[in-house]
Amino acid sequence: MAKSRKQVTAKKQPRDVMEGLQPLNLDVAGIDVGSAEHYVAVPADRDVRPIQKFHSFTADLHRLARWLEGCGIKVVAMQATGVYWIGLFQILESHGFVVKVVNARYTRTMAGHKSDVQECAWIRKLETFGLLNNSFLPPHEIRALRSYLRQRETLVSEAGTYIQRMQKALTEMNIQLANVLSDLSGVSGMAILRAILKGERDGYQLADLCDRHVKATPQEIAQSLEGDWRPELLFVLQQTVALYDQSLKLITECDQRIQQHLDTMASKVDPAVTPPPEPRKPPVKRRAKHEPPLQLRTELYRIAGVDLTRIDGIQLATAQVVLSEIGVDMSRWPDEYHLGSWLGLSPNNQVSGGKVLRKGTKKVLNRASHALRLAAQNLFRSQSALGSKYRRLRMKLGAPKAITAMAYHLARLIYRMLKNGTDYTDKGMNYYETKYRESELKRLAKLARRHGMQLVPIAGVPV
Repeated sequence: MAKSRKQVTAKKQPRDVMEGLQPLNLDVAGIDVGSAEHYVAVPADRDVRPIQKFHSFTADLHRLARWLEGCGIKVVAMQATGVYWIGLFQILESHGFVVKVVNARYTRTMAGHKSDVQECAWIRKLETFGLLNNSFLPPHEIRALRSYLRQRETLVSEAGTYIQRMQKALTEMNIQLANVLSDLSGVSGMAILRAILKGERDGYQLADLCDRHVKATPQEIAQSLEGDWRPELLFVLQQTVALYDQSLKLITECDQRIQQHLDTMASKVDPAVTPPPEPRKPPVKRRAKHEPPLQLRTELYRIAGVDLTRIDGIQLATAQVVLSEIGVDMSRWPDEYHLGSWLGLSPNNQVSGGKVLRKGTKKVLNRASHALRLAAQNLFRSQSALGSKYRRLRMKLGAPKAITAMAYHLARLIYRMLKNGTDYTDKGMNYYETKYRESELKRLAKLARRHGMQLVPIAGVPV
């Protein structure tokens, strides 16, 4: 007998993947976050309409929170969609909810047609059975510091763009100043540019404005300043210099606000009683442009309890970025390997059926991991144990893999320092080379014994 259409349709219905699982928390709501509206799902027995839509206006978000309170909700799970979740997160947190911000990557496996209504219900169901991991969010004071530092980074990037535009305007006028000065935005370069904008055109008069340390001769500088003084390009140059000056002013204001915020943060040590250890190398007389102020080292030591700049390759700017991204409390990660995984620096091999499908690390966009990679590159000429290890890995693995491996090693060192409150001590390049040579000899001796042989040193050759 032929089966009816209803029987065939009923047989093809997908089986509930949650069937047989024990719910861990029933007081859960799921939210599908959007730019203009949010869809919220609560258990079916909490309201006649368990799925509702709320606009993203502040009054609507407070109404959403009050509705969840009336439904007896304690935990709220929502996706980290752009920056639209931040306002909702702050309001829900102020109402006393436990808010879990979930990476959208872990909620994509919803069966069937995707819609906002189904998405929020799916998020609620996953959190009910404890299948979602909360994303890392540092404390409020660290998030505020991170916002200030990201704004400063944006301003520094814009200042660099304005320098490029100055160079472009000069090149179009055939002013070859960049060929005789190493830094157009330095003291000599900016003095010449400001004099040009005031109407000075004599090359030798402009050359007299250069610092005495400039290697180019006055005649070379004067020759580089012979060009076509086109009025439209001078206007572009004038506005670009004004924008550059404004960026420098804003960077200074940003540094002041960062200092004010650091003053409000709790101290782990008192620098007056326990001053930070001396830097590995004395600070150079001429600091790099737009570097953080030197007193920031003491402030970071005060709030972290350790001096991260003691690690070779970790500059003050690197320590500043790392602390603003991961904070100073390492209890969020069970061990240093979890931190490396969160940063996207640890190995992440994908294996299926006993075969390795993909080797590499997770694709993570993280400012801290980027800063650690740059720090690892700085170890190329370092006469330290870390520098020696990086050069050995570079010869063995190549530059890209060696940079990732050393960035991972630096992340583990930072975790140990922040977790245990211990300072880093460099044992020196000779210590590392001796230890590596001993391990190599042990390996070779073990291999020789396996083949019934033994190692015999050559007379007169130092081991």
